[in-house]
Amino acid sequence: MRESQFEFEQNVQSKRNDAIDSGIGFGVSFIFFTAIFVIGTVIEVLGK
Repeated sequence: MRESQFEFEQNVQSKRNDAIDSGIGFGVSFIFFTAIFVIGTVIEVLGK
């Protein structure tokens, strides 16, 4: 029972640190929303 209960721990697809992946995901999201904000600000300024 114990072997099958923790089988996923032996069969790991990616051994990278989750904090690195989380940081990359945060960075990509931050850059995306910053780009959307900048585009919106530029459109607002040009529309005046």
